[in-house]
Amino acid sequence: MKKVYLDNAATTPIRKEVIDEMIRVMESDFGNPSSTHSIGRSAKAVIETSRKTIAKYLHCTAQEIVFTSSATEATNWILRSAVKDFGVKRIITSKVEHHATLYTVKALQEEFNIRVDYVNVSHDGVLDYNQLESLLSEDIKTMVSLMHVNNETGVVNDIAKIGTLCHQNKALFHCDAVQSIGKIEFDLQQLPIDFLVAGAHKFHGPKGVGFAFVRKNLVLQPMLFGGEQEKGWRAGTESVHQITGMAKALELAYQNLNEERSHIQELKEYCLQKLQTAFPEICVNGSFTLYTILNVLLPFSPEKTSMILFNLDMKGIAVSRGSACQSGSVKPSHVLAEMLSEAELKLPSLRISFSHYNTKEEIDFFIAAVKEI
Repeated sequence: MKKVYLDNAATTPIRKEVIDEMIRVMESDFGNPSSTHSIGRSAKAVIETSRKTIAKYLHCTAQEIVFTSSATEATNWILRSAVKDFGVKRIITSKVEHHATLYTVKALQEEFNIRVDYVNVSHDGVLDYNQLESLLSEDIKTMVSLMHVNNETGVVNDIAKIGTLCHQNKALFHCDAVQSIGKIEFDLQQLPIDFLVAGAHKFHGPKGVGFAFVRKNLVLQPMLFGGEQEKGWRAGTESVHQITGMAKALELAYQNLNEERSHIQELKEYCLQKLQTAFPEICVNGSFTLYTILNVLLPFSPEKTSMILFNLDMKGIAVSRGSACQSGSVKPSHVLAEMLSEAELKLPSLRISFSHYNTKEEIDFFIAAVKEI
């Protein structure tokens, strides 16, 4: 059966060059990076070279990059440490964040009785920056946690504006950049961001590894206790091959960014044009969206909602209705629930997310399959 993968916001296929680099490291640099002998030092050098590579492309220092198992782990650690160790009494976020943020904030609210304020979003998924500014004007120790690109709609937030508002009001800014790292240029020397998190599998790297950017002079408490790995902040023997795979994936993403971005943008526009021709009443969810994500409401009867992904899957087409982390849920997307009316929420929605591996022929195959439904 022909397979068409259009769910790249959930995860991306690993580049062949990344797999080759990981295999090379597993074969030649298998030592424990904490060992003092030459084999251990060789593995340690691989980790530090990877750290420098990531820092180079994000325009920060290597000391500001901390390796984790995922962006979820990094977000939990940063938000919890902000409340426990920095004395944060309030977190400002939005109800369209990833559950890694929303559930962590909820747990902190219950455990520490912190105040939580939610920034409103418009029908198009755009944040209310005036409300954010008003909230920040209050004199209370605050952490703002807002994502760069929404993982369901692709709406891009103005993180430079958010960070500037935060720093003008002495608030900390944590940014979930999972969907944008490797797809948008970053200059963390210029961006007013205190904490940023990312996961390798969103930019054609391996699963099970990510990183946090922690602005220098911000000292967090350890998330795990044990050895002295990662400045003592995250104990446990490092996964050398995954770290090097992540660095290689990020390097390739930025080396090929202009060419691949142009190709993906063209594919997204082609897909939308074909969908609008086939279904003139189709609606796009979100405005100011990233070139990799297209979220649409299909003008189908509501009873088709539960079967649409199944029917496409039977034809070998992988798409989603929203975040992969809640794909087993029959509830409406919590993101779309903040943006759409109750009537609109009953209509079938699709998140189509692209990579440079996709082709126009695959889009044609996908459109034909949707037409049959």
